[in-house]
Amino acid sequence: MTVEKEKPRPPRNARQLAVEILNRIDESGAHAEPLLNAALSGTAFKDPHDRGLLTELVYGTLRTRGRLDWIIGQLYREDKTGLETAVRNLLRIGIYQLGFTDRIPPFAAVNEAVAIARKRCPAAAGLVNAILRNFLRKKDAIAWPAMAKDPGKAISVLNSHPRWLVERWLDTYGIDETIAICRSNNAIPPLTLRVNSLKASRDQTIAALAREGVAAAPAPFSPDGLALAAPAPGLRDTACYKAGLIRIQDEASQLISFLVAPEPGEQVLDLCAGTGGKTLHLAALMKNRGRITAVDLYSEKLRQLQEEAARLGVTITEMQAADAADAPEAYHKAFDRVLLDAPCSGLGTLRRNPEIRWRLAPADLEKCKQIQERLLMSAADCVKPGGRLIYSVCTVTPEENEAVIEGFLAGRRDFKMIPPGTARGIPPALLDETGFFRTFPHRHGTDGFFGAVFIRTA
Repeated sequence: MTVEKEKPRPPRNARQLAVEILNRIDESGAHAEPLLNAALSGTAFKDPHDRGLLTELVYGTLRTRGRLDWIIGQLYREDKTGLETAVRNLLRIGIYQLGFTDRIPPFAAVNEAVAIARKRCPAAAGLVNAILRNFLRKKDAIAWPAMAKDPGKAISVLNSHPRWLVERWLDTYGIDETIAICRSNNAIPPLTLRVNSLKASRDQTIAALAREGVAAAPAPFSPDGLALAAPAPGLRDTACYKAGLIRIQDEASQLISFLVAPEPGEQVLDLCAGTGGKTLHLAALMKNRGRITAVDLYSEKLRQLQEEAARLGVTITEMQAADAADAPEAYHKAFDRVLLDAPCSGLGTLRRNPEIRWRLAPADLEKCKQIQERLLMSAADCVKPGGRLIYSVCTVTPEENEAVIEGFLAGRRDFKMIPPGTARGIPPALLDETGFFRTFPHRHGTDGFFGAVFIRTA
């Protein structure tokens, strides 16, 4: 019997794949970055134009989703909740191309959207065509919320942020700074590198990158940071990257390791280590001497950490898959320094993870706070008397910042907070009057981070 071979699937174009990625983000809570990385790491998109278009469509649509949905609401008078996910994302991508880019011909955006609709949701192809063409006719007549009448609504829609979040920022920062925060969150973030001081100095790394055509300069805050002058899409293919001279890491994230300020030869615990960005930086600061125990709930993340450790030449890490909220007895009072980079809402990383804003609700902040409090108590048990505990999160909300610290100090009289300024490498501009480490995208050009340092007194 002859078995007919399955016909190869036709290659997907950038617009089709962008819709699929956005559908997965909406339907399964996936994150944009790993989905894009997986798509771009294959052989389907070798053309730099297609790679750039895919990236822009996914991130651009996520960053402007509030405005896009407002426009859809102006053009589609029926209940928008009745639109299936694929149709909604087709309309978002189509309107984004028509209204927020200047390099894509309108006919191409409309025709491609209709073609995708015919394959993915045939019954909606006419609707997609009608709404996109209607937008072309009426885009200059779209009615937007008035700032004078309702600032919260206007800022929310025009800057594509959830209204509940905008209202919180208005109460804390006022109108001008709230707009600045939103605009910063909608900007394309810079690509920042960390120099691996185990292998080369910052000046040596700058020179090595320059020989490969990558222009870099010292970052403004991190002693180990490099800011790239222009995008470098082939960075992971450079000899510098393959040799372990650099790691891609936001500048504020780098500064957390300076907040820990470990010394060579110490015993350090990194709870919630993830894929090891801070773990491996701590090892470099320790000159690869001592021991770092990296704990994370997910063994896959620790596997990636192990691979990165090999690339960077780090040999002092010991990985342990475990629940950081239940530290084993052997860890109690065993470490000179303990870093808890706690899971959080991630609201300080909206430039890099714009999808987060659309899935969070106010109640989620309280849930994060409860997890952080439990983890911080567990981390505290692992600190030696006289040792230091460092708490950090990549968010800017008081529930996950000051409120966690206040509760911790009230329950642990054997710890006191100390000024992070005593740590090396922390610029005074990043410390507030209460002794906390804080960064903001709109003020510092980094991700939004919060940090506090404690010493165990007994």
